[in-house]
Amino acid sequence: MSLFSAIKSGLSKTREALLGELKSIAGVGKITDEMLENLEEHLIKADVGVEAAFLLTDALREHGLGKSLTQNEINAILRREAERLLIDPPKLEWAGKPHVVLIIGVNGAGKTTSIGKLAHRLKQEGKSVMLAAGDTFRAAAIEQLETWAERSGADFVKHQENSDPSAVAYDACQAAIARNSDVVFIDTAGRLHNKDHLMEELRKTVRVVKKVNESFPHDIWLVIDGNTGQNVIKQIKTFHENFKLTGLIVTKLDGTAKGGSVLSIASELKIPILWIGVGEKIEHLLPFDKAEYINGLFERDNGN
Repeated sequence: MSLFSAIKSGLSKTREALLGELKSIAGVGKITDEMLENLEEHLIKADVGVEAAFLLTDALREHGLGKSLTQNEINAILRREAERLLIDPPKLEWAGKPHVVLIIGVNGAGKTTSIGKLAHRLKQEGKSVMLAAGDTFRAAAIEQLETWAERSGADFVKHQENSDPSAVAYDACQAAIARNSDVVFIDTAGRLHNKDHLMEELRKTVRVVKKVNESFPHDIWLVIDGNTGQNVIKQIKTFHENFKLTGLIVTKLDGTAKGGSVLSIASELKIPILWIGVGEKIEHLLPFDKAEYINGLFERDNGN
């Protein structure tokens, strides 16, 4: 599956809702405030988000109010505004050796699977990868990550179930230095963003790996479920307040997801989206591409 076809398929539900509403105001006469208010409401329902919906409709109000526009003209205005909202993801540079990445997020977001797919991708690029089973509360999580390590050819560090997660992270960093690994991915237990004792445990992990090297971790990536929609914004804000997030992984953009939430995340949080998950297969974790996302949101199957 190509990058564009995967993203387009993943955004199908949001695209149908968005383009269906745009069609209802295109070519039916001059655009009015009432039409724009209805559009705003539908954008919010499509999980584009309140702030992003305001910005998109304001752009249309500025350039189209009182005019009779075709759907292509409306699309062009909204695409330009969407491009302005989205952040171009930074070029990934694996600084230092090893480059240590802490992966965090709530239960069920897809952290462990995303780590496995990242390991596979980097191994395909010729990098040596170490995986650390920091979700020590569930034996199944340790086993799942070990399976991904075997499947991708990555090195693997684990402790017994219910052991100290920060000790696993520490040992993995030490082992990665000894083995001259390129990248370390540290898995963590899923936790709700509003549970202080669980957040403190993550802070402890950060403190402990800094004892190995003050530059560790180089990155903290938050994994979020694309089906969560607007509810994810508060979740991300709380994590970002506790940890300086350097990037997001949005999973489960498989055609049922509320893909418009990506615009909301971009407009409200200004945290780059680095990776998106568009399916179950090992190759279905893709680097986020702003242009491909916008095409997937606004282009119909015939390319219009």
